[in-house]
Amino acid sequence: MEGKPQFVAAIDVGTTKIVTLLGKRNENKKLEIVGFTRSDSKGIRRGEVLNPEEASNVVRDTIIDLQRRTGVIFSEVFVGIAGQHIRIVKSRNYINRASYDDTITASDIEKLKRDANNIALDEGKEIIHILPQSYIVDNETDIFNPIGMLGKRLEANFNIVVGNIDSIKRIKKCIHQTGLTIKEIILEPLASSDAVLYAEEREAGVALVDIGGGTTDVAVFHDNVLRHSAVIPFGGYVITKDIKEACGLSEAVAEEVKLQFGVALSEAAEENKVIVIPAKIPGREPKEISIRNLAHIIQARMEEIIDGIMFQIENSGCAGKLGCGIVITGGGAMLRHLKELFRFRTGMDVRIGYPGEHLTGESDSINEPCYATGVGLLMKGFDYMDEHLSEMPYVCNLPKGDGEAQPQPVPPSGEERELVEVGVDEKPEKPEKGKKPPRKLISTLEGIKIAIAEYFGGAEPDSNM
Repeated sequence: MEGKPQFVAAIDVGTTKIVTLLGKRNENKKLEIVGFTRSDSKGIRRGEVLNPEEASNVVRDTIIDLQRRTGVIFSEVFVGIAGQHIRIVKSRNYINRASYDDTITASDIEKLKRDANNIALDEGKEIIHILPQSYIVDNETDIFNPIGMLGKRLEANFNIVVGNIDSIKRIKKCIHQTGLTIKEIILEPLASSDAVLYAEEREAGVALVDIGGGTTDVAVFHDNVLRHSAVIPFGGYVITKDIKEACGLSEAVAEEVKLQFGVALSEAAEENKVIVIPAKIPGREPKEISIRNLAHIIQARMEEIIDGIMFQIENSGCAGKLGCGIVITGGGAMLRHLKELFRFRTGMDVRIGYPGEHLTGESDSINEPCYATGVGLLMKGFDYMDEHLSEMPYVCNLPKGDGEAQPQPVPPSGEERELVEVGVDEKPEKPEKGKKPPRKLISTLEGIKIAIAEYFGGAEPDSNM
């Protein structure tokens, strides 16, 4: 493969979106996104594939589109896995080495890992990853890299990531039905952490929070080791559902209202502004939604999610060791003032995690928290290939025809819409003393009319409202 680009393909199978990506590395080991496609998910619930047929059809469409646009055919992919069925089981193994005089080698570590595969699991469970925590050489404890040391007895503490066999089979079937081979299944929080965390954060202690559409993944790191991982069964979709039910909107309109006007901290929402949504059904009155009330709905659910996150951080045993606090990523991380709500609720330092640190400048179009898992899967794929140099995935270029096969990033569906800024005065006039300030109306205006006109039938609000 020398002299030729080495491509890696990955598929992020999420609750609300399926993203297929193709990447290569430049001479500085930076990741270049050759192309990516995104489509709304089907057959997936709370991070798990429930209907392989439906999910497979969506995955197949993204693969065909990506191969056509990039001009690269691939037959092997790295796939992420998540869901509430994921568990971490702790294990401890040891070997007695033949001689004290020989240094510990990588083969000794591999033998320990092979032995860890023999752990007794509950019925219906399967091992996904075996993650070393620390090593013990004779009586020397808390060793993170024993290779090169001298010792007779070598022990290791492992975190073994396991999942339901049925769930793993369904995601395998979903991919295999597209004609692709799965090179490796990777725990999604591990992939996301590679994309957005710095080495200093992993060492000092950090909790990665990946807020997806159907679930929120929590991964706690300390001393460069994954100490705990868990899944909270709520994500961005449940917030949309709350808005839908509280405001009497369709799901699609509720999602647009959340994306355009949603704020996670009610104190940051302006009290005198109202969204006016024209009625789709003739004879119905337009709906008015207070920006402040919308924020209350969002904050109530986000506080519940944050409390679940803190419960998992406490369970990790590392609550007092997170020197770098919390890093939020995933599509839900883009909710305005979410960082401030996290700080207020947890008392920890918080930042939003972007994958751009590992990307070349040409890949700016994918430098968003919602693509952190996909970028991380590509990074994990290249790590795998570095360890298995003879097992590079098969790729070939499509025949050059009318220029359609030239590599180019694919804008994700749903992000091509053009949203117009809400037309509200930045500095409202001060009311006369003793009078209440006039209520400002945020009409549907051009932003919502363009984004979701099909749901409103082009109706416009009464300008006198």
